[in-house]
Amino acid sequence: MRGDYGHTRDDYTVDQDWEKYSPAEHALWRELYQRQSAILPGLAAEDFIANLARMDAAGGIPQFDKISEQLFAATGWRLVAVPGLVPDDAFFNHLANRRFPVTVWLRKPEEIDYLVEPDIFHDFFGHVPMLFDPVFADYLAAYGAKGEEAIKHGSLKQLARLYWYMVEFGLIKTTDGLRAYGAGMLSSKSETLYCLSDPRPNRIGFALERVMRTDYKIDDFQKTYFVLESYQQLFEATLQDFENLYARLASLPVIPSTGVLESDRVYHFGNEGYAFDGAG
Repeated sequence: MRGDYGHTRDDYTVDQDWEKYSPAEHALWRELYQRQSAILPGLAAEDFIANLARMDAAGGIPQFDKISEQLFAATGWRLVAVPGLVPDDAFFNHLANRRFPVTVWLRKPEEIDYLVEPDIFHDFFGHVPMLFDPVFADYLAAYGAKGEEAIKHGSLKQLARLYWYMVEFGLIKTTDGLRAYGAGMLSSKSETLYCLSDPRPNRIGFALERVMRTDYKIDDFQKTYFVLESYQQLFEATLQDFENLYARLASLPVIPSTGVLESDRVYHFGNEGYAFDGAG
C-alpha cells in the first residue's frame, strides 16, 4: 500500500500537512481538475456538478478543514485525512460517524490517466461532492453503520459490492437521461465517457440483492453499471434488515460481472453481456 503509515493515530487519521504540497503537485491537481470537470456536463448528475462548484477547489489541492466547515453545515459530515487505504473496521466507523476518509497523497504525473489505489484527487473530486446531498449523505452513514454486522457475519464481500457499484460506479436516472454520480468514474476521464456512451457494458436498474450478488473487477472498466431511480431509493434499501439478507445471499450463486438476469430491468444490454443461466 502507498502512503506513510508511520504517523497514524489509532483511528488511522493523520494530519493533512497542506503546507507540504509542492507547487508541482498543485499544478498537477489543477490539470486533473480542469480536465475532468470539462467533460462532466451532460454526463455527470447535475447535483454532483453543482456541489463540486460550491467547494471552489479548482485552484489547487484543497484544505480539508475549510471544506469540512462547509460540509458540516450542509449535512453534518467532515473530512478526515488518512495515509491511504485503511482497515475495514476503521473505514466503517468513520462513515457511521459522518467522517469521510480522504487520502493525503497525490498521484504522479505519469499516473494521470490510471491509478490502482485511490489518491486525494479520487477521494476528494470523486466522493466529496455527493456528501453535500442530504439523502446520499444519510445513505453513506447508514452504510457505514452496517459494517460491524457484516464483519461479524463474514459478509464483507456482499456489503463491499454495494459500495463498489453504488458509491464508486453508480448511475442515476434523470429527466435528461442516465447520469453518473459514482466517484470511480467521475474521477476518471476515460471511464466517465465509457460508462454512458460505450455499447459494451450493461446498464441495469438497481435492486439491492442483485447488486450484492454481482461480482466486479478492480483493474478494468466495469462490465455492468446499476441505475438508481433516486438517492432515496438507495437510502431506503439500506435501512432494511441485512442479517437475514446475508443468510439468504449465502445460498445464492454469485452473478458474473457480465451477467444479465431475466428479472433485470435493462436500460442497455451490453454487447459483452450474456444471459445468466440460473434461477436469478
